[in-house]
Amino acid sequence: MMKNNLTTMNMNKFTTLSVALLASAFTLQAQDINQAKKAIDAEQFESAKTILKSIIKAKPSNGAAFFTLGNVYLNQNVQDSAKIYFQNGLSASDGAKLNHIGLGQMDLDKNDVAGAQAKFALATGDMRRKDFEEFIYIGRAYMNAVKPDYKNAIAVLSRAAINNAQDAQLQLALGDAYYGDGKQNEAYVAYRSAFQADNTLLRAKMQLGVLLKGAKSYDEALKAYNEVIALNPNYGPVYRELAETYYKIARNKPSQAALNYKTAIGYYDKYMSLTDYSIHSRMRRADFLILVEDYVALEAEANKMIELDKVNPRIYRYLGYAAYKNGNVDVAIKSLDSFITSPGNKAIALDYLYLGLTKIKKGTSADGLSIDPIAFQAGLVDIKKAIEMEPLAVQELSEVGKKLFAEKLYTEAAAIFEYGANTNDSSNFLDDNVYFGLANYYANINKEKGVKVDVVGLEKALAAFDKVLVASPTYLEAYLYKARTNRLLEKDDVMVKNYEDYVAKTTELGAEELAKPAVKTKIIESYNNMAASFANTDKPKAIEYFKKTLALDPANSYAAESIKILK
Repeated sequence: MMKNNLTTMNMNKFTTLSVALLASAFTLQAQDINQAKKAIDAEQFESAKTILKSIIKAKPSNGAAFFTLGNVYLNQNVQDSAKIYFQNGLSASDGAKLNHIGLGQMDLDKNDVAGAQAKFALATGDMRRKDFEEFIYIGRAYMNAVKPDYKNAIAVLSRAAINNAQDAQLQLALGDAYYGDGKQNEAYVAYRSAFQADNTLLRAKMQLGVLLKGAKSYDEALKAYNEVIALNPNYGPVYRELAETYYKIARNKPSQAALNYKTAIGYYDKYMSLTDYSIHSRMRRADFLILVEDYVALEAEANKMIELDKVNPRIYRYLGYAAYKNGNVDVAIKSLDSFITSPGNKAIALDYLYLGLTKIKKGTSADGLSIDPIAFQAGLVDIKKAIEMEPLAVQELSEVGKKLFAEKLYTEAAAIFEYGANTNDSSNFLDDNVYFGLANYYANINKEKGVKVDVVGLEKALAAFDKVLVASPTYLEAYLYKARTNRLLEKDDVMVKNYEDYVAKTTELGAEELAKPAVKTKIIESYNNMAASFANTDKPKAIEYFKKTLALDPANSYAAESIKILK
């Protein structure tokens, strides 16, 4: 109709002006949407929300604005608000169908693939041959879902690329899909094509650096990011990538970790200064502070977030983690309990793990030499929940167990190490089994007179040393501790076999090994204990072993006196 009106010869000046104003207003709305999209790309989400809400208020018929705003809320994990905008957007007169895509992603988040595909079909049902924007959004819906489906994203985007291969946003989306699917070469080509098609699309150039970071080519990644900064020093996301890259460098170079963590935090703060300081961006910063293990800064950040939003339960997770690491046990317990028990919260393994460890810390005496047994058991209940949710949470326990072991809290150390000792996939599996066996052994050597040894604990120690020998056959101390453990269990025949194995395996290492004072002492221990076990059943055998001791240590009074008695 508008075109017909514009070509009508009898149209007066007033009508012409009205149409011109309408066209100008429509262009302004389009520019505002583009402005909002630029803010989103720059990760200035609060600014984008403000722009989009003003567009919706001025022009409720703009379905694309509803859809874009709904996606911002989805990005911030605020599903209720996202759903409201998507549903309201369906009533818009322009671009309403895009909102089916947003609701489709929400279906994907709930694992309702059929529901999502039905909504995607509604969005694409009346597309013209030259249209392809809907395919970009559908591809991104597959990628942004809770469980990303990169293969379906690639399929949808490839379909759009048949006739629109030169579109920068389409190539950027393809790059993200290939990257997510582990196809690095294809991702590189797509990102490069996106930037060639639109050299203002800094995200595409930045993603070339992200690919290098993923390949652990950190120096090349830093060079790529600096090229982005040269083009626009105010492009915030590149500083986040710099921060994350320095975090990776720190993890790969432990000797320089402190310096690189400091550099990483500096870049993250620069990123924050160029985006926004909303509660959502502060949460992203809090997540990063956990990565770089800056718990002092995390506790300060959590307290700032509480001032901004006293009811957001996620803040109490951050405060709980930081307070646990900083030794503020009462704050940690209160915060983590608040988070875990808040309706609608989805607790993760780390929540329960830190809560359990905090309860143990609270029950530990000031000198660290004793732990209240009730508090310890209460902590173990939460730790067990954590490991049931995520078995590899045991990897967080190793240092805790070692600290208990160092304080000679052997029974408690054994209880902590047992989880890791039974988790084959843990990176600490060998270490945890060594300490689990040792803790059970040492918990029994200092029993008061008349107190029986813990047979079950000692049997667990033997099983742990067996695992150690399978995982690391050269760890000969395991034979020695098996012998000592069987001695406590009064299994002399097995003890002798263990000592024989230790002596034989050590002898195979040669004279240089045998000459070491510590090794010599252990060989003497082996001979004397084997001799003592034969003293009542095979005196010649006993004397033979005592003589071997004297050959190594002529002044060994125990061996000398025993030979006199046996003769």
